[in-house]
Amino acid sequence: MTTYAQVRIVRRPFQHTSTKSQQKRAVLRKLIWRVSMKRSITVLGTGRMGSALARALLHAGHRTTVWNRTIQKAEPLAALGATVAPSVLEAVNAAEIIIVNVSDYQATAAIMRNDAIASAVRGKLIVELTSGTPHGAREAAEFWAEHGASYLDGAIMATPDFIGTDAGTILVSGSSQAFDANEDMFRALGGNVQHIGEESGRANALDSALLALMWGALFGTLHAIAVCQAEEIDLGELAQQWNATAPVVEGLVADLIKRTNAGRFASDDETLSSISAHYGAFQHLLELMEAREIDRSVVLGYDAIFQRAIAAGQLHEDFAALSQFLGKSA
Repeated sequence: MTTYAQVRIVRRPFQHTSTKSQQKRAVLRKLIWRVSMKRSITVLGTGRMGSALARALLHAGHRTTVWNRTIQKAEPLAALGATVAPSVLEAVNAAEIIIVNVSDYQATAAIMRNDAIASAVRGKLIVELTSGTPHGAREAAEFWAEHGASYLDGAIMATPDFIGTDAGTILVSGSSQAFDANEDMFRALGGNVQHIGEESGRANALDSALLALMWGALFGTLHAIAVCQAEEIDLGELAQQWNATAPVVEGLVADLIKRTNAGRFASDDETLSSISAHYGAFQHLLELMEAREIDRSVVLGYDAIFQRAIAAGQLHEDFAALSQFLGKSA
């Protein structure tokens, strides 16, 4: 039996422990608690983006398992503390959360949709960060729900160097409960990870919309480069003039979205530019490109949309009126 005196002897060293030592122990216990509370996570696919996701998770202290079809691509992550799984099944079995970042949804189906995996994912969370379509996300959500797994679909709106930074943006749709329960993991992936709705296809839909904006700007830049090269204008001059013009373009884009949202298509006192003004200038671009033999395949598509609006009697309406002619193909 332990006597009272023996208890006092055992406890005496702690009674004389300094406040500083007690604080260190408290911090250590807290760190141990935080590590133990972190979920185990698997990342399937360790290309440039998948590797960036895994590195961010490891940096945040998450127990991370990785798998890649070419195992050599996953090995650099082992040096950072990741466990490299030899098979998808072992990778899935090793974690509570499975993040998928492969080439497309077909590739995900090829490695995930079999009886062994379907059994292994029951009760787990699948986070699909592969680029896909809204209907693909909805179909995947339904499939995994039938197999007892939770599902979130995400769109990464960043290049790999932004992952794990405050500016890293990922749009996530699906169960808000699943998102909130794993907010710590998502924050590790980027400071601007947003849950944007319960409907599974929403992230991919918004992803496609934002990519349409981006490609419009990039293809527009290619046209501008082609015109400058044909007219022997230094591209440095183009860059300089774009810096001066960009705020005007950003204002036009913001106004276009606002007016379309409000259904304000008629020209009014706040109209920044009408279809007529744009179409007149657009004809000059078409003529220049034809004279210089610059490929017009993209801009002729723009012309077709202009023509539809003009045929409908909308020549003098606000430029936002063109949005009525893109809902369905002609």
